[in-house]
Amino acid sequence: MERENAAIARGLKQHDPELLDQLIETYQHRLMRYLMFLTSRREVAEDLFQEVWIRVLRNGSQYNGKARFDTWIFTIARNLVIDLSRKRTMSSLDEMREGGEDERPFEIVQEGPSPLEQFEGRENASEVATVLQKLEPAYREVLTLRFHEEMSLDEIATVTRAPLSTVKSRLYRGLAALKPEILKLRSGGRGRGTVLDKVEVRP
Repeated sequence: MERENAAIARGLKQHDPELLDQLIETYQHRLMRYLMFLTSRREVAEDLFQEVWIRVLRNGSQYNGKARFDTWIFTIARNLVIDLSRKRTMSSLDEMREGGEDERPFEIVQEGPSPLEQFEGRENASEVATVLQKLEPAYREVLTLRFHEEMSLDEIATVTRAPLSTVKSRLYRGLAALKPEILKLRSGGRGRGTVLDKVEVRP
């Protein structure tokens, strides 16, 4: 991974067009998914997707290869979303969350995969997206980075520019909010049991 990141850094400094094509092909689906979850609007996500790669082409020399490349481009994407929100006089992602959020993480008492992982194993991607869209944006973002992008908590803290304790709090609170939404979506199952019933969330 370190050698790959170093090779990407060298290629970007040299403005290698073939490298850029390879990067777009490799990361396009993940990047679009992230932008869709942040903006909830495809046309906006598509515009920002193009702008991310323009920034990569223009500012590629700033990437030094010490961090994962996907962490770097997701940070660019997030900053663009925040800039767009401010231009539209909307709140930043950090402000678009439930009032009174503190830094104390919730403890998720469970065995095996998380509620999101369990749900994804049983339902299709569109239903997962439907559930995530019901959550507060700050929680939705952390869940997307953790479970879709498989980023570590430290990497999520880098992307979101939030303290690690805040990342943990948002992750646990997001999971806590996710469970009732999943159960509501699956309520048509007329009492069908699910492993989600075994997940206990407590402060």
